[in-house]
Formats: sequence, C-alpha cells, structure tokens
Amino acid sequence: MYMNQDNNNAALPLITIATVTYNAEATLQRTLDSVAAQDYEKIEHLIVDGVSTDRTLSLVQRYVEQNNNRHQIRLTSGPDDGLYDAMNKALSLATGEYIVFLNAGDKLHTADTISKVVACAKLKKGNLRNPAIIYGETDLVDDEGRFLRHRRLTTPENLSWKSFLSGMRVCHQSFYARTDLAKTESYNLSYRYSADYDWCIRIMKKAAKRRLRIVNTHLILTDYLNEGMTTRNHRKSLLERLRLMARHYGWTKAISAHGWFIIRAIIKR
Repeated sequence: MYMNQDNNNAALPLITIATVTYNAEATLQRTLDSVAAQDYEKIEHLIVDGVSTDRTLSLVQRYVEQNNNRHQIRLTSGPDDGLYDAMNKALSLATGEYIVFLNAGDKLHTADTISKVVACAKLKKGNLRNPAIIYGETDLVDDEGRFLRHRRLTTPENLSWKSFLSGMRVCHQSFYARTDLAKTESYNLSYRYSADYDWCIRIMKKAAKRRLRIVNTHLILTDYLNEGMTTRNHRKSLLERLRLMARHYGWTKAISAHGWFIIRAIIKR
C-alpha cells in the first residue's frame, strides 16, 4: 500500500479522473472497478454522461453508493456536442491538482497506479514546482478487458511537444496534466478525431514556456480499450492529423512525417 495511512496524507494532492460516457453499459463496469480499487484515497472521479439511455446511469449510481465514502465521485448528465465537448465539461468541473481521462472500457493498470504516479513525481499538495505532466506506458485490451499487446508507439525517455511529430507517443489516458494548465487549454471542437493529440501538444508547449518538468514514470499506467473513434475512422483521422501537424510543426515536417505514417499503415496490412 502507498501513502494512505500516515500523517503525510494531508500533504498529498487530489487527483481527478475524468470518465466520459454515453450508452457505455457494456464496458463501463471495469473502468469503475479499477478506480474503486485504487489504494490512493485522494481521488476525485468525475463522470460526465451524455444522457445515456441504457443502464449506464444505473451502474454509476450503484458505484456511487458503494464507493463515495472513499473517493469523491461526481456525476453530471446532460446533452453535449460529442466526446471532446464532454471532455471540456470535465475540465471545467475538475478540482484536483492533476487530471487524467479514463473513458469507458479503459482501466488503471494496477490497484496502486495512482499511488505510484504520485510517488514517482514526488508530488506535494499545492507545490508550484510540481511537474506539468506525468506520463507512462499503455497496454491495449479487447472488449472483454483481456490483454492484446503493448502499445506500438512507446513513450520517449524525455517527452516534449516535439516528440509528437512522430505520432501520439503517449496515450491520452496515460497523460496526467496539471489541472491549472489543463483548464487554460480547451479541446478544439473543430477536430473530430485528434483533438486530444492537439491538446497534449499545447499543454506540453505551455510546460516548456513555463519551464516546468515533465516526468516519465517508466510504468504501465493504463489498459486502453483498443477500438476507439480514431481507430474506426483511420483515413479521416490521418488527414486531420496532417493538418494538425502542419499547424504545430510546419507543412514540410508534417508531410514528411505523415508520409511515413501512410507507409507504416500499408506495411501493417
């Protein structure tokens, strides 16, 4: 067990885990279970629902009843303009010092994942020297939560905004951002598939400008559900990613990098 039974507990930061849902009854339970199992006590779990019509809200209500005495759980349900709009709502609601997005079907890798993140980065409540970003590796799982493989894009030893020229080197669900920075950078709703890629780059640019640290935990942090919106719309997402790369890195570098993505996609077939 990590750090949840000594007098230093009061000095530890609140961590916000944000889960966006819409008709997610098939995969949500393992996400809720993985948060409930965390041995780190100072967790705020935000669940932002898009007015689900299946059993999603019933699952959440039972989760709240069973776990609200351990973690701060907050549910909001209302219409939204899609995934990234709902994630912006979560950003506006977050009160923790760090935020990470863990959507339905995804889970924290182990019961002490949050404790390890806090310990690796040596986080202290309210410390302005706390790193801007904490990151780690990701495993891919299937619809039943079974391990498929390690994520193909491994994390760089030293992450910076320039690292993403070669793709999204850190999975969004393994990217913990300081909430004070995150709240200044909303997800751009003009991007349908890659707003998270753009958001991470902007957060890292802000970290560089403020000369804040980015910490590599060297740990697997997340089990990520393999099938997602970007996976289902691969060609459209590649074109959108090209525009994003050009915006951040210039057209020459974007076209060069994107050409390799296309070749790599063909080779994988």
